[in-house]
Amino acid sequence: MVAVVVIKMRCYLSLCFYSCLLLMSMAGNNAHAAVLQDDRVDVLYHSYKGGGMSIDGPAILLRKKTSESLAVSAYYYVDSISSASVDVMSTASPYTEKRKEAQLGIEYLHEKTIMDFSVRQSKESDYLAKSVNLNISQDTFGDLTNLSLGLAYSDNEVMRNGDEFFAEQSQQYRIRAGISQILTRNLSINLNVEAVTDEGYLNNPYRSVRYIDNTQPSGVAYQSEVYPNTRNSFASKISASYFLPYRAALFFHYRYFSDSWEIDASDIEVSYRHPIADAFELELKVRQYQQTQASFYSDLFPYQDAQNYLARDKELSEFDDLTLGLGITYLVPVKYVYGGLKSEVALQWDYIKFDYKNFRDPTAGDIVGSEPLYGFSANVVRLFYSLYF
Repeated sequence: MVAVVVIKMRCYLSLCFYSCLLLMSMAGNNAHAAVLQDDRVDVLYHSYKGGGMSIDGPAILLRKKTSESLAVSAYYYVDSISSASVDVMSTASPYTEKRKEAQLGIEYLHEKTIMDFSVRQSKESDYLAKSVNLNISQDTFGDLTNLSLGLAYSDNEVMRNGDEFFAEQSQQYRIRAGISQILTRNLSINLNVEAVTDEGYLNNPYRSVRYIDNTQPSGVAYQSEVYPNTRNSFASKISASYFLPYRAALFFHYRYFSDSWEIDASDIEVSYRHPIADAFELELKVRQYQQTQASFYSDLFPYQDAQNYLARDKELSEFDDLTLGLGITYLVPVKYVYGGLKSEVALQWDYIKFDYKNFRDPTAGDIVGSEPLYGFSANVVRLFYSLYF
């Protein structure tokens, strides 16, 4: 019987697709901080293809003000995952699964302060995550400065398909703070910092590391990964936006990340938005990301139990990636929308090229430890429809 090993890329997928939902929920972020956003419905379809993985699915978000000081929101998100990635093919066979996520939120406005509280649940066949989030933002200094503070807690249940006795837990504590400053009529900057503590079972129950074993015909054997039970990380991000005289805009982002696993990462992004007539907006972006490896990562260990902690997750290796993005937004004329409501359609496409510096492709068939370094490209497509009412 061929064992089916479910290898997950939770960190990367969360980065890609939670950001999609964040764009949906925060698309009105340019509005004044002390005014609740407009009522709206957003529908999203996303697709990710690359590295032997295919992920796609829909999401829907609803925001509704019950008064000028209170608003409620909800979203529901589904994705289907099928994988024949290099991780899976080196130790098992392809798999498919579904993930469902739901969130309910409430916002309260009092003078120049907005308080936002939300609860979220994400469920898979072998993973259940529940979280609560609290955010507070305050306008000050003549409404030119906005201060924000956020807290979040997540409780996660980790299971393993085919093993009814396997049950682990992890928790995450997150605190973030930010300041936004309008410097001139056209220039504004943002500074955000975030600290995160993860505790409990933090590795993937399906993933294995490989080590040299000359008793095996292939010269290599496998054992389960072993991670530390804690991870502390800190990230800071600075952003700037500059609005050009002809209604276009430039955006700049720089983010630095470090953690107790000795991973240091940075990414820089530059984007440009340009209006075309009165109905279209074009966006171009480029993003460069790079990181160092975790202290306990190795592509090939010299022997079994070579150290206390063992990892071969390529997302913990040293690698970099380059993203090129293109987006276009169409403001639908009111005559084509029922009731004369404002609506828009947006299509975004990202091309991402990944290059791993010390993760080798075990399916290449070369001498163990001399296989070619792994790399792949991915395409991410997101289609939005937004209706304001």
